[in-house]
Amino acid sequence: MSARERIFSAVRAELSAARDPAQIAGEAAALLAEPDAVRPRLAGATLAESFAIKATALGTTIDRVPALDAVPEAVARYLAGQGLRPSVALDGAPELRGLDWGAVETHSAIAPDEAAGVGLARFGVAESGSIVIHSGPETPILLAFLPLHHVVVLRVADMLAHLEDYAARLEGTEPPRNAILITGPSGTTDIEGSYVRGAHGPGFVHVILVEE
Repeated sequence: MSARERIFSAVRAELSAARDPAQIAGEAAALLAEPDAVRPRLAGATLAESFAIKATALGTTIDRVPALDAVPEAVARYLAGQGLRPSVALDGAPELRGLDWGAVETHSAIAPDEAAGVGLARFGVAESGSIVIHSGPETPILLAFLPLHHVVVLRVADMLAHLEDYAARLEGTEPPRNAILITGPSGTTDIEGSYVRGAHGPGFVHVILVEE
């Protein structure tokens, strides 16, 4: 028997084995009653530590600052380390626009060949090292896709343990037009199995964790 035949034989056997609907409903109810019993354990002792472990494993780089007013200096440090000009496309979020950007030139328009963009994450997901971006009048989604370097400001206070916690946070609120979950830099191995970085979005993702 070939591997294909074994697989289809197993599928047919499972499909023919009828299960009691009450048993299925009971198993589903048990999962809903104790979701923590089936959630994976976090990688670190804190949400921020867990996020950093997962994010860096995917190629995201991490920096930490004590407060929002330290973000411009952290951005300048990152740009210099990457050999980039001190110029960024800046998210329109008031939290970022109100900062003193000093020697870093900021602009709102995002060019197709934008080198670096700085945005504000709505949430971080510790389980997977993902960041959540919401679109809005001041937060165009192009900032998450066009720049080669995507620098994301994430407050530790906005860190969630699991993805379903994000859904719970949105319950009863007006949903955003677009919600983008970013898990590491863009990449693909579609072409001849060779890894191409930045194939569908930013080739570099840098998260600045704000401790306050």
